[in-house]
Amino acid sequence: MARVTWQVAYLVSRKDETPDAVTLVLGVPEWPGHLPGQHVDVRLTAPDGYSAQRSYSLAAPDHGAQVELTVQVVQDGEVSSFLARDYAVGDPVEVRGPVGGWFVWSPQVGAAAAPVLLLGGGSGVVPLMAMVRARHESGSTAPMHLVYSVRTPADVLYADELERRGRLDDGLTVTVAYTRSAPPGDARGAHRITAEELAAWAPYREGQRTYVCGPTGFVDAVADALVDLGHDEHTIRTERFGPSGG
Repeated sequence: MARVTWQVAYLVSRKDETPDAVTLVLGVPEWPGHLPGQHVDVRLTAPDGYSAQRSYSLAAPDHGAQVELTVQVVQDGEVSSFLARDYAVGDPVEVRGPVGGWFVWSPQVGAAAAPVLLLGGGSGVVPLMAMVRARHESGSTAPMHLVYSVRTPADVLYADELERRGRLDDGLTVTVAYTRSAPPGDARGAHRITAEELAAWAPYREGQRTYVCGPTGFVDAVADALVDLGHDEHTIRTERFGPSGG
């Protein structure tokens, strides 16, 4: 396996997702390719030599020499604040990746394609979105259900795309669960996901692969609830992040 080293990338384009989150498309000429679910390290270096780095999930499947990151500003986050607010098209940044080989999914086609369950909390939806997009682009027939827990409608990442894919993609189901405020007409209302809801939304299916990503408390609670509902713990893959914004 080739050694993962730092290389210079340049910002190609940026798109606001929410008031405090942005998707960045980086041009990385020597990018080796990646799998949905992997992440990349980003390093910033100031003129005085001070440097800081953070890890960010890749938001899209492999597209050659371009990668997509969705960065959400975190409180006192020097890297996330710069990338989301000050990083301009054409500016350089150092990247290293892809990183991670456990929390990954490869699209499957044909009748034998195993079902996939995705559960994301907040910005934990980012690597799961790479899987959703990879399924669509590959023509995979794998049944896929994304359960996305988010505070308010204004905080939903990829809102238009998720609504469109959930409506049009055969075999893809998208469930958005709000925890603080729900949009008008949402019969569920706003509260944390309950075990009863998980039992209805996420029953275990033979051969299913499950991916859970988000803040540590969310991931632990959901993974434990799934096991209590009869899911095989060996089929559940988890990715946690803390306040650093990784």
